[in-house]
Order: sequence, then C-alpha cells, then structure tokens
Amino acid sequence: MLKTNIRNVLAQALNQRRFPVMLKKLWRRLVDDKGLLTKEENLKWIQSHCSDFEALAKELGPALWEDAENFGKGADSKAEETLRNIEYSLGGGAGISPFLYFVTRYMESNCIVETGVAAGYSSCAFLSAIKTTGKGRLYSSDFPYFRLPDPERLIGILVDESLKDNWELYIDGDEKNLPRILDKVDQIDIFHYDSDKSYSGRKFAMSAVKEKMNKNGLIIMDDIQDNSYFHDYIKINEVPTWYIFKFAWRHVGVIGNLTTK
Repeated sequence: MLKTNIRNVLAQALNQRRFPVMLKKLWRRLVDDKGLLTKEENLKWIQSHCSDFEALAKELGPALWEDAENFGKGADSKAEETLRNIEYSLGGGAGISPFLYFVTRYMESNCIVETGVAAGYSSCAFLSAIKTTGKGRLYSSDFPYFRLPDPERLIGILVDESLKDNWELYIDGDEKNLPRILDKVDQIDIFHYDSDKSYSGRKFAMSAVKEKMNKNGLIIMDDIQDNSYFHDYIKINEVPTWYIFKFAWRHVGVIGNLTTK
C-alpha cells in the first residue's frame, strides 16, 4: 500500500498544475499560522457555545426540517451503497447533509460556493435543494486526493447526473479555483468551507470571498475544532451573530443570522 501511495503521489506531482498545490499543502502541515487558542482551549470554547440545530430548525420550519431529515436518510443510504464498492476512504460527510439541505432551501439561496467536495455529500445536499426550489447554482472547489490512482474520477461520485446542470466544479485547489469562481459570481448567498483545514488555508479562503458575500448570507465552516481560526475570526472582526453546531463527530461554525432571510 505504501509503495502504491508513493507511486500515485509521484504521478500527481508530475502534473504541472498540481505540484505547486501539493507543495503548499505540505508546507502548511509543517509550518502553519498559530491561533489565539491552543487546541484544548479551542475545543473547550467550542463545547461551551455549541447549540442544537435540530431544535432551531423545528422552530424555523418544522415541515422543511422533516423534508431535510428524509433527504438525509435517503442520501446516506445511497452513499453507503455507492461507496461500498470503492476500496478507498474518501473522507466523511454523513450527518451534515440535512443541515445543508435545510439552510439552502430556507435561505432561498441563489449562489452557493463550497470548498472541499471529496465524495460529494455536501454537493449532493446543495444541488438537491437547488433542484427542489428550482433556482440557484453551486460552484465547487476541490483538489484530488493525490494518494489515490486516477483520483479525479472519484470527486463528487455521489452526485447524480440529474443534479449536475446547476453545478460548476473546479479541481485545481482553492488558490486557483476561488479566483476563477469569484470572477463568475456577483454575490454569494452561502459559502461552505470544508477543504484545507489549516489555519492559513481558512484565512486565504475567507479573505478571498469576503467582498462577494451577501450581507444576509451564511458562512459555514467545517471542523472548527482543528484550530482556533473560527474563534479568532469572530473575535477579531466582532461578528455579531454566529452559531456552533455539532453533526456526528464534527463541529461546524456558522456566521450569519439563521432567523432572518
């Protein structure tokens, strides 16, 4: 397995578009920006501010939340069947689908930008909600798992062909993809960050999309327990309205007001 991984990494490194991104990912793992809190302090802060999204969703739209839960069950079942035949781990995504489906429909979002596709759990949730509402477009940024053979074929494998009309997928890494996406959009209603979990990776993406965010839009950041970037951002920028929710094993930070559209 180790020899196979090395061979796959070398094959991707020979791609002139991929090699600089791979180097930067390695560098960020070795030398990353430091946050205001240690990992232990950050987790304690997160736990002290964590809310129950299901309870909030039932207040905001009980019928819509029921639809979202049913969507999540169906999506997870389909994902299990699809991924059963793939010998590689493509990362997790189960558990958050009902939340993403709910907020997309509830906020009546027209433009959604996400980073981090992997198997496509989140993409499927966004695109399914878009199909139901009959409006909206999803722009996705990803970078192939370079340890795997022919990794491009696995990106968004859970997304059904019937959903792809409203989807634009870019696979050269956030630093190349986001400028291309931002050139195409006037305003972002939902920005979902789930790619490079380093502090500096988050900082780059947030800085990139800031000027294009709808003032009533939502920023959703996955795995905020990995470092204190989310904590630091809301403190430094004095963000007035934000939430923390837990889905399965992950903590998700949300910036924006869910109670107003």
